[in-house]
Amino acid sequence: MNKNTRETIPGDGLRSLRSTTLFRAINFELYTKPNKTVMILGILAIVGCSGYIFYMNFNQKRNNYRTIVKSDDTVVLVKKASKWTD
Repeated sequence: MNKNTRETIPGDGLRSLRSTTLFRAINFELYTKPNKTVMILGILAIVGCSGYIFYMNFNQKRNNYRTIVKSDDTVVLVKKASKWTD
């Protein structure tokens, strides 16, 4: 039996196919088994970042100030006078 051939097991997927080392290095995710701990940490990080972005967007819409650029290129925060001017 050749050392490069091994018996394929159902569920191996792409791991059972012959491929080059470069292809395996570039497509590392295709040849490793899923790691639930890393998956959970990644999902928590994405949910945390999305939640923070939504929180910042909500607070920005609730803000009662608006920025105005004057003719001399200075930026000034002015309290909103009316909800109709928004």
